[in-house]
Amino acid sequence: MDGKSLSPHIDKLNQLKQILPEAFTEDKIDWEKLRIALGEDINLANERYVLNWAGKSDAFRIMQQPSTQTLVPVRDDSVNFDDTKNVFIEGENLEVLKVLQKSYFGKVKMIYIDPPYNTGNDSFIYPDRFAETKEEYQKRVGDKDEEGYMTGEGMFRKNSRENGQYHSNWLNMMMPRLYLARTLLRDDGVIFVSIDDNEVHNLRLLMNEIFGEENFVANFLWKKKGTTSNVVGAQVSSLTDSTLCYRKTEKGLIKPRIVLKDTRNYPFTDIIGNYRTTVIEKKDSGSYKRESMKYEIMGHLPRKGKRWQIGIDTAKELEEKNRFLWDGEKIKLKIYNFEDKDTLSARPNLLFDNGTTDSAANEVFELFGIEELFDNPKPTELIKELLQIIVEKDDLILDFFAGSATTAHAVMQLNKEDGGNRKYILVQLPELCDEKSEAYKAGYRTIADIAKERIRRAGKKIQDEIAEENKKKKEKLDFEENAENSKLDTGFKVFKLSESNFKQWQQPENYSAEALSEQLKLFIDPVAENANLQNMVYELLLKSGKDLNVSIEQRNGYYLIEGNRLAFILEKVNEQIIADVLAKQPKKVIALDRIFKNNDQLKTNTALQMKDAGVEFKTI
Repeated sequence: MDGKSLSPHIDKLNQLKQILPEAFTEDKIDWEKLRIALGEDINLANERYVLNWAGKSDAFRIMQQPSTQTLVPVRDDSVNFDDTKNVFIEGENLEVLKVLQKSYFGKVKMIYIDPPYNTGNDSFIYPDRFAETKEEYQKRVGDKDEEGYMTGEGMFRKNSRENGQYHSNWLNMMMPRLYLARTLLRDDGVIFVSIDDNEVHNLRLLMNEIFGEENFVANFLWKKKGTTSNVVGAQVSSLTDSTLCYRKTEKGLIKPRIVLKDTRNYPFTDIIGNYRTTVIEKKDSGSYKRESMKYEIMGHLPRKGKRWQIGIDTAKELEEKNRFLWDGEKIKLKIYNFEDKDTLSARPNLLFDNGTTDSAANEVFELFGIEELFDNPKPTELIKELLQIIVEKDDLILDFFAGSATTAHAVMQLNKEDGGNRKYILVQLPELCDEKSEAYKAGYRTIADIAKERIRRAGKKIQDEIAEENKKKKEKLDFEENAENSKLDTGFKVFKLSESNFKQWQQPENYSAEALSEQLKLFIDPVAENANLQNMVYELLLKSGKDLNVSIEQRNGYYLIEGNRLAFILEKVNEQIIADVLAKQPKKVIALDRIFKNNDQLKTNTALQMKDAGVEFKTI
């Protein structure tokens, strides 16, 4: 454990090394050998189909730089911290995604994000000064005022259309985040990205590059409003936004639309029973064009440009049973209620009955009683629809542009409706609210403050609804079913992105023996001055690959993590503590070197005892 986040390119290099070891020299790719290994028939020309823009290679490097930051718990801001499985993280999302790599690699079923649309008025963080060092960049996105709030000065860049790198800046912001997001998805996971016409074309090319064009699932068009706008000079009023959907691998499957038999009507009756009718023709073109499917039924051929959907043998059997009708224009098939079944069909890419911008604003108003508290929130009905077509009841959902926390609200609401136990991770930068905004006037300093308060209020509203429903139930069975719903998880743990609890090596500006000696002195004790035990526990969890909801049991002098999978000894150590830890038979033990207080004998004996017991032992 080196204290750094997992970098996706390292995993890819390791995979490549397994497949093509002959292409590596001294653990580095030898490009000439790689060309030979791949054969002569490869495209080496610069003229190829590729999305390119100013700063792309530098954005790659920023993405690949590991993070030494960590997440610290904020119990006072949380709801039901010890029992909830939901997580809300305040911090710059690029760094947060890096921090989450080890713990959540391949664990997320669905990602939904609603990033800046690059309308020309958006302000967002993007690496527009590639000459700056990583430390300068982190300082820029981490500057805080005297009250601890992140400052906007120098952090956000307004990306106006007059900017010579208008599209490039937006792509430089999106690309590293999408690459990191992909690594967090399960093999059967999918990502949804909402966007409008300003960047939908570039976003699709970018996602083709990151996820693979073959993993494009759909462009879902959401009807966001019902009437056209009266903007002066506008020739066309956009009534839709796009939501691009990509899967990580071919295992990511959208659930089919199910039409339940019980929802159908059977308006006709004959001596056999009640029935409905359906047309058995389909378009005769392309791959469907088949002459063998053009035969007579009840003396009639399919209409021009059509063919039958059933084979001739099946049609003869049905005709003998008097299952066909001729309505004067076309043949119809009778389907009786006693033989009908639920049917499956592909989902439409039109989302026209899943809330609007107005309904989304009303949802926020109902919770806060404040008009225009948040600009352009998404409706819960839209996010619920996306959830329902991909996730199961126990899946994990990630949103790293959380905004007003619609995703958290939608997850809780859907869990209430179907008894699910879905969990979410939301990430939101504590971006300062405009002092002239209604949010600021109402006492909300940051966007993250609004998001957290929305989750609290939405959770309480849902719990109140459950209590009211239970009160109305008279029958015991119904009451027990709804009482179970009262266990719904509407809490959330709050974490904030923070500097590491452990000192990080800084390359001396000059290479004198004195400078190097001063740097080495810092590592006599690697613990940072502002570190505390709770924060160190969570940092070690993350950097050991454990998630933020893993069980933590504090014992006398040590911590047990996830039962006996891992143990931390951080505060003090003696022979009794070592004996107690060994009695728990952990798989691995991590201890602070400083707690041995130069007692080399105790440290040596501890290492030997751990080795004899088959326990991995590490000091830091």
